[in-house]
Amino acid sequence: MSGELLVNVTPSETRVALIENGVLQELHVEREAKRGLVGNIYLGKIIRVLPGMQAAFVDINLDKAAFLHASDIHSKLMINEDGSEVEQVPDIRTLVHEGQYLMVQVVKDPLGTKGARLTTDITIASRYLVLMPNASHAGISQRIEDVSERTRLKDIVVPYCDDKHGFIVRTAAEGAGELELKHDAEFLRRVWTKVLERKQRKQIKAPIYQDISLAFRVLRDFFGTELERIRIDSKLTFDQLVEFTQEFVPNLSSVLEYYPGERPIFDLFDVEAEIQRALDRKIMLKSGGYLIIDQTEAMTTIDINTGAFVGHRNLEETIFSTNVEATQAIARQLRLRNLGGIIIIDFIDMESEDHQRRVLHSLEMAMAKDKVKFSIHGFSALGLVEMTRKRTRESLEHILCGECPSCQGKGKLKTVETVCFEILREIVRVNRAYDADQFIVYASTAVSESLLNDEYHNLAELEVFIGKLIKVQTEPMYNQEQFDVVMM
Repeated sequence: MSGELLVNVTPSETRVALIENGVLQELHVEREAKRGLVGNIYLGKIIRVLPGMQAAFVDINLDKAAFLHASDIHSKLMINEDGSEVEQVPDIRTLVHEGQYLMVQVVKDPLGTKGARLTTDITIASRYLVLMPNASHAGISQRIEDVSERTRLKDIVVPYCDDKHGFIVRTAAEGAGELELKHDAEFLRRVWTKVLERKQRKQIKAPIYQDISLAFRVLRDFFGTELERIRIDSKLTFDQLVEFTQEFVPNLSSVLEYYPGERPIFDLFDVEAEIQRALDRKIMLKSGGYLIIDQTEAMTTIDINTGAFVGHRNLEETIFSTNVEATQAIARQLRLRNLGGIIIIDFIDMESEDHQRRVLHSLEMAMAKDKVKFSIHGFSALGLVEMTRKRTRESLEHILCGECPSCQGKGKLKTVETVCFEILREIVRVNRAYDADQFIVYASTAVSESLLNDEYHNLAELEVFIGKLIKVQTEPMYNQEQFDVVMM
């Protein structure tokens, strides 16, 4: 895969766009306020040992002292072939003492009055592997269930293990090639060498290793792929990335480029407009057809329609052409929106089995560019294509959008007419339950106007029926479904 990365940096947010053939294919977003401390490595100082709690407080230069339990202090243990270990936790006083310096890693962020939770069992993760400096074996994620795949991955990784470097193969490595795993192993070894160098300098005012931010992670994850150019619009971040690539991914140093242009970097390939379109439910196809994408808690559904496309031959060919075009758009939207889990695709019905096979093949070819693991299960008895795509991070919609305060996530609002009838029923209910002289209805502008115009006859009849005055008051801040019936 060849392409270009655009890196847009602001103090509060970093965004990275992957462009292929001039079109946005992936978007990665990280907001500074949501970055935690988990994964950071510090050279901490023991400031207090608590024998009764079998724990110690550690100064890692945060507002609150961090917490280290005896069970989280690494000691050399016998590790079985299956990765299990025999654990025996010694007394905390035999493990650490006040004033002692030791290397620790944050496993839980500070919360409220509690400080960060620490461990001395250091691990450093990359895209496919996790380095375990205190181990010497290779482990495979339990989520990789295929026995032959587990054996293949272990055979690749074992040669990179030694007395000071053990590795765990992550779930994302399923299907990864030998070269990709080699790049990850080499990268992690270089990172660990730098961590040890910083430890020797007794760097205690800042982390000796910080879980890298989005701009650095993207470079790490794209190591080994063909990128024509990486443009960064922040001089500070550019300088940091130059130093990072020179140390860890030298193959990418030559493609880094600082972008000082006055025009926003995301305007170069119409990225901002593409992001807005990626939040739309309806995606237009060049032919005039369109997709409807609905993301729910359980699954994502995609419906294909011919729309304005009438074709040039017959209906069957028109349907086939629309479905083939849709496969390219679907593959791109899944990557761009980062949609994962179960995905149900409702292609336009095709009578020809040959057309069905060709549409499936087209979808598989379009998805082949996707680095995320996926599985396509073909047409079901109902004519639906079922597929899955591994969840790697939050979807674009979940990152950029929140729940609508008016519809509470339903995506629908009751009509003005429906709300008016609810109000009339509520007045009858309240009148039967309580003794009141008159009623005031507070409702949105649209509902109030409807009660005083379209539904005035019904409102007048209700006044006669209950024998009481009903006033309508507009409340501009109310949404369409909100109303209050107040007794006077």
